[in-house]
Amino acid sequence: MTADLPVRPPGPPATDVPPPDPGPVRRPPTRLLAPLRETGKLFALALSVTRSVFRRPFQVREFVEQFWFIASVTILPAALVSIPFGAVIALQVGSLTQQLGAQSFTGGASVLAVIQQASPLIVALLISGAGGSAICADLGSRKIREELDAMEVMGVSPVQRLVVPRVLATMGVAVLLNGLISVVGTLGGYFFNVIMQHGTPGAYLASFSALAQLPDLYISEVKALIFGFIAGIVAAHRGLNPRGGPKGVGDAVNQSVVITFMLLFFVNMILTAIYLQIVPAKGS
Repeated sequence: MTADLPVRPPGPPATDVPPPDPGPVRRPPTRLLAPLRETGKLFALALSVTRSVFRRPFQVREFVEQFWFIASVTILPAALVSIPFGAVIALQVGSLTQQLGAQSFTGGASVLAVIQQASPLIVALLISGAGGSAICADLGSRKIREELDAMEVMGVSPVQRLVVPRVLATMGVAVLLNGLISVVGTLGGYFFNVIMQHGTPGAYLASFSALAQLPDLYISEVKALIFGFIAGIVAAHRGLNPRGGPKGVGDAVNQSVVITFMLLFFVNMILTAIYLQIVPAKGS
């Protein structure tokens, strides 16, 4: 009696030839795509913040606390920095107008330079350097302690709860600080031009209406509003994405300030070019 042997199912004949080697797997250059990825995340956060502004509930208490904090750390430095800015602009413009024989236009030219360019940039630098760094450090410390992850588990949006009040606070403080710096810078320029360069007070004040116009103040406030939004978004973005624990939070703070500075000067150039094309110079 013979034992039943296992029957092999029909199929292709077995071969001992190994499958062909597909070769090395080509991966996309992650280092080259990293800046694009971070830029996309930044714009996505800006869009999310814009949409969350109109959602309820609005964090009124958080907004008031952040507004007061940012204002308290920027008001005095803004006033102190605007005085030498206005003085340097007035002295430089006054020296140039004396060489050209148009000293009567020193006041108008100085005010245009202070209101259109110096004031929004001073506001942006102070907001990003003082308020933005504090926002980035606060959010970064919450991230490494996993507080933001716990909020998401409980169904609370960190963007709506923490980021939106801080961004709105930076925008509000930027608009108010812009008016303060414009006034202090103009007074500083008036003092240095009249006292140190022996200019005429009446001519300095009369030239305001000769060169300056109301849209100059409008574009200054619009710049301050946009710069405050950019400073808040960049600080929040770097604070929400720290790397490497506590050391990564410090690096994120430095990166937020540097990135904000670069974006501010680029956006300021674009807004100035658009304004000069849309609004004609007075008297033209």
